[in-house]
Amino acid sequence: MKIKKTNDERLQFFCEGCGTTHAINSSWKFNGNYDKPTISPSVLVVSGHYMPEYKGGSCWCTFNKEHPDDPDLFKCMRCHSFITDGNIRYLSDSTHKLAGNTITLLDEKDWDKD
Repeated sequence: MKIKKTNDERLQFFCEGCGTTHAINSSWKFNGNYDKPTISPSVLVVSGHYMPEYKGGSCWCTFNKEHPDDPDLFKCMRCHSFITDGNIRYLSDSTHKLAGNTITLLDEKDWDKD
């Protein structure tokens, strides 16, 4: 399975670009195929200064720069993707190393492996 249902009925998949899982709620359309999922519309995950309500000032980038010896695990990021037939296409506005690439979603059994 490349996507799974969580206890709270969300759909979860592993994002190799972010190195963690993302989950969506029932407002997205899902084709019902857990091995070759298609989800629409696109999935957008943002944090820190990439959030629409950000008005300037401190963010995770600022905190981590001010605390180089003790950075927080959080970071400012944007991950924007389409999931089609079991593949994830990262849009170029994503801020991680896989921006602009399309890869196959990992199977759930491989989510915890490095």
